[in-house]
Amino acid sequence: MTVPPPRMFDRRQFLQFLARRVALPVLTVGAGGTAYTAWEAKRPVVTRVETTLRDLPAAFDGLTVAFLSDTHHGPFVPLSYLADVVEMTNDLRPDVVLLGGDYVQRRRAAFLHLGIDHRRYVAPGIGVLSGLRAPMGRFAVLGNHDYRTDPSATRRALAAAGFTELTNTGVWLERPGGARLRIAGVDDCRAGRPRLRQALGDLRAGQACVVLTHNPDYVERIRDARVDLVLSGHTHGGQIVLPFVGAPVVPSRYGQKYRAGLVQGPTARVFVTAGVGTIGPPVRFRCPPEVALLTLRSQLV
Repeated sequence: MTVPPPRMFDRRQFLQFLARRVALPVLTVGAGGTAYTAWEAKRPVVTRVETTLRDLPAAFDGLTVAFLSDTHHGPFVPLSYLADVVEMTNDLRPDVVLLGGDYVQRRRAAFLHLGIDHRRYVAPGIGVLSGLRAPMGRFAVLGNHDYRTDPSATRRALAAAGFTELTNTGVWLERPGGARLRIAGVDDCRAGRPRLRQALGDLRAGQACVVLTHNPDYVERIRDARVDLVLSGHTHGGQIVLPFVGAPVVPSRYGQKYRAGLVQGPTARVFVTAGVGTIGPPVRFRCPPEVALLTLRSQLV
């Protein structure tokens, strides 16, 4: 009988293993660690990003986009916290508001549901977001948790709250003189059926667009040269980010690559927000919840 060789870890795998089995439990279970991580999970920050958008008309130079994702209203993310996030966002006076999906939390495992019908959180959680203000429009897509919970109820709640849902479709923002910017939305790549060409519509080469989709992994599929910038959430920035290790857990097929921030994909760039809410108990470490404010700049100015 042949005995299989022992499994060997490279340095990165060993550090991740150590973080999961030792550092992470100590951090989250210890009384001091638990208190701090719970405190950080309810202290959102504003992340300001200025980026040049290829083919953006000069008339749109300086356009501000507030981007929020993964609000996850439920037992651990109360309405009062979301109301504070709405107020923080409105204080930024964005031109446009985009929502990246996952408005409630729904775990696959029954024992993690805590006996709760998460559908009851859909309308109230999105209802609070109706207080967001943006003169040029408020747009949204769905995430994987919305599909697991009740996508129809989510769509109804978004419509009632005054958001334009952009599942595999898009709209044109216009400025005087005929300048246009396409805001397109693509369905979640895990739970939905993304249709990028359909979302881009009549977008031509040489015209600018911003694509909104929940999961940044979708950027790996994009080969359409018309797409320059994508906005996504889903990863929560890992929620727990350890020194020298990074985030032990990132819900992405590409590891740390799409954890958070502005990242270059095969064709397009993607900005990944760390999100507003949390998965499971409210735990964050060196990864605060965020409201992202993107300022778009034109190369034509």
